[in-house]
Amino acid sequence: MRTLAAALLFAAIALPAQAQVKPDDAIRYRQSAFQVLVWNWAPMGAMVRGRVPFDAKAFTQGATRVQQISAMLLEGFPAGTEKGSLQTAAKPEIWRNQADFQKKMKDFEAAVGQLVTVARSGDEAAMKAQFAKTSESCKACHDRYKAD
Repeated sequence: MRTLAAALLFAAIALPAQAQVKPDDAIRYRQSAFQVLVWNWAPMGAMVRGRVPFDAKAFTQGATRVQQISAMLLEGFPAGTEKGSLQTAAKPEIWRNQADFQKKMKDFEAAVGQLVTVARSGDEAAMKAQFAKTSESCKACHDRYKAD
């Protein structure tokens, strides 16, 4: 009974806090999350493009980390955080087309999940092919929702 009461109390405290996210906090969160994602994504891209030797273990580690990060990205785009005092590349269309934006983000998460599965197989050609598919999923969102 105490556990249920504690959970309900936590939920009651957490919900109003989430509803009052400051735009600059959300902007910092999402920019940081994307920076960590790119930190792990870029070495895989370098391997796929032949700029560095292919390392299946490092590729799999990067894919796994990107999967973990991708699951956290959407929470950086709550309603009312499209404008703050910080510069952002997030277009206002994200908040006008939430259903489509969320679908594209979920599609990316699914593609990354497939990338992890393929990476664990150790098949270099399959890893490179799935990396290209995952990149296209990423690009679909950037094309519509990220300012250059």
